[in-house]
Amino acid sequence: MPMQRRDFLTRMMTGVSVLGATQLNAQWITAPPYIERAGAPHVGKVLAAIQPHADDIALLCAGTVAKLLNEGYTGYMIRATNDDMGDEVGDPGTPGENVYRNEREVDEQTRVLGLKKHFSLQYPNHRMSDVSRNELICRLIFLFRFLKVDTVFCYDPWGHDEENPDHYVLGHCVEAASWMAGRIHDYPEQIAAGFEAQTVKDKYYYARRPEITRVVDISSTVEKKIDANLANMAKGPGGHHGSRLRAQLAKEGKKLPLLGDDDVTADRNYIREFVLEPSRVLGQKYGLQYAEAFHYLGPMANAIETPTRMDEYIRKNAVPLR
Repeated sequence: MPMQRRDFLTRMMTGVSVLGATQLNAQWITAPPYIERAGAPHVGKVLAAIQPHADDIALLCAGTVAKLLNEGYTGYMIRATNDDMGDEVGDPGTPGENVYRNEREVDEQTRVLGLKKHFSLQYPNHRMSDVSRNELICRLIFLFRFLKVDTVFCYDPWGHDEENPDHYVLGHCVEAASWMAGRIHDYPEQIAAGFEAQTVKDKYYYARRPEITRVVDISSTVEKKIDANLANMAKGPGGHHGSRLRAQLAKEGKKLPLLGDDDVTADRNYIREFVLEPSRVLGQKYGLQYAEAFHYLGPMANAIETPTRMDEYIRKNAVPLR
């Protein structure tokens, strides 16, 4: 007998109820976000801060990256493109100049955040739709296994209304590589070369749409977020915009008390007031000074392959064979 529409909807809603009870990554449908605060120990863990462009980490998750590093993580920067398109708003430069400046500035962001190394994959900016996704996935799997990555930061692969193809292409490849890196039959030559399978357990996807499942309190690391944006001079709204505005106002016989009496104060306070405004507004919504938002997937997202509840059940209920 053909399934009636009413029966289909009933079964579908039943399925959604089951999924909602077993998969934490579906909690955004009905639940408020979890508030992650400072203090949890993470000694021995490794994170990869992954960005398509030079300004993404600084703008969207530098505070959380710095927070986890403070709590014991070791971290690495992975940048997918060479940023040759530059920044039409600031100092565009030539493509060659943009590549050089952005590489140096991401190295500086890596340093000020406390990350150990910057890996640049050097794909053309805004052209990642042309990239072989299998090639990119393989390169990411290699890095995840080599570095023993537990946690990744990247664009949400399922975020809505992303105009830049680099954002969603990289997000999709990071998600696939996070899973495949833990499977010994995917790229077994890497296993033969001595690298162990390494499933990425925690994913902090930059949440710019309704899929927010975790809000992280970055009040204690907001100065690090300012440092990262200050290093990002060639691209993005950080860098020396404050000191430039201060100089322009001085030519007009004006000043903003916010910008202080020197360029360093002007640059930092400009970032704090204007660039960090979204972090401040989000924090106020949840009773925090500053915050960052994520579509977070934790270990339960891989419950089929990491049956921790089953292990616990066996431990409590297994009896000797007679």
